[in-house]
Amino acid sequence: MHQLPLLSKIQLLHAVTETEIETAYGRSNRSFVIREGRFTPAQRKAFEQYWPAYGIDTDELQALDLQQYFSVQQPLVLDIGFGAGDSLLSLAKQRPDLNFVGVEVYRPGIGAVMQRLHQQEINNVRLINADVVPLLENCIATASITGVLVWFPDPWPKKRHHKRRLIRPNFLDQVQRILQPEGVLHLASDWQPYVVDMQEQLAAYPELKPFTSAPHPLAISRPDTRFQQRGLRLGHELSDLIYLR
Repeated sequence: MHQLPLLSKIQLLHAVTETEIETAYGRSNRSFVIREGRFTPAQRKAFEQYWPAYGIDTDELQALDLQQYFSVQQPLVLDIGFGAGDSLLSLAKQRPDLNFVGVEVYRPGIGAVMQRLHQQEINNVRLINADVVPLLENCIATASITGVLVWFPDPWPKKRHHKRRLIRPNFLDQVQRILQPEGVLHLASDWQPYVVDMQEQLAAYPELKPFTSAPHPLAISRPDTRFQQRGLRLGHELSDLIYLR
């Protein structure tokens, strides 16, 4: 398998164009495009100020000991694509007995989330600024994660863009590998064609079994988000897909 290099914190901080990102990562069918716009001086300052406290640097082909970044060792949950961070902060407060690692590519938002973590004195969250697929491939140990959350990923509705969807074999292969026995994968979307596609993709992974009972296996409640509210305003049906390893 071709291994894509990960961006260091310094590269990420100063790579400001799509071309610079692709030079560092290599061109691939990423599940995101760079939409962050201008990285303002204030946003850059927040990123630099709080990264040492809440950020986790990633190095090429180097496994991470995620627990070393937390003051207390607790089960680990990955929140992939946390965006504005409202759900991530809510989860951290709901379950202070879990350690949450948020993975996001958009740096201005990461700076704002770190500032809120500092202001609210939330200590069970750390953040990674990286493309999630090479991150999982290179840096996350087998059977080390209790939960993986992917809520409202970009549905890439146009057929020619379906290859960019995150929930694909290269991602699911890694999720199945990193989840502990009884580990949880929780997907959510308001785009029903993508929901069907995700279900079809996951049908090829018999070790990931659909979970339809209550309560939630991680004892969490998915908070309302801007994406969810937008979907409801548009009349979209919201779907949660939960799987146990």
